[in-house]
Amino acid sequence: MSEKSIMLTGAPYHILAYGSLLGTSLFNTCFGTIIQFKTLPILQFSDLQTRTFPWYFGLQTTLPIVLAATFPSRRPLGAAGGFQGVLDASNVWGTLVPLATVFLSGLANWVVLLPASTACIAERRKQEEKDGKRSWDPKPHSQEMTALNKKFGVLHGISSLLNVVNIVASVVYGFTLAERLH
Repeated sequence: MSEKSIMLTGAPYHILAYGSLLGTSLFNTCFGTIIQFKTLPILQFSDLQTRTFPWYFGLQTTLPIVLAATFPSRRPLGAAGGFQGVLDASNVWGTLVPLATVFLSGLANWVVLLPASTACIAERRKQEEKDGKRSWDPKPHSQEMTALNKKFGVLHGISSLLNVVNIVASVVYGFTLAERLH
């Protein structure tokens, strides 16, 4: 029996994709964003986030697809690998649900909440010019700015919640992956 090069299997790409997904999410959420917020002036922080988040949410959306495509097989005795293995009834809760959750939460952030938040920020900047006051300045604010701040808070809150759900689902999948490697 000839040994197939590990590079010709999905295994290394699966591990690298999982590490990239969890590492990026944990670093961005627990370290990067917090350090940036505490270090940068608010406008620079906002601009940096606006440029970073499309890539971040793009990774959260595409890496679960890579994980599904490279899902390790249990053959010859068990379920197939790849998309077929992810869809196998034995892998619904440990694999399909977590990967679908990661994909859908990343996609929602990328294509719905990010554009809505970016538009809201642009509206707030226009309103700041009208009001002669920044959105984060102490109250009182105009009714328009109060409504925009509330809207942004809701969008940011939903996005943050989806990000936490994304991380939890990634960790859950990590336990499935560890069990398959054991």
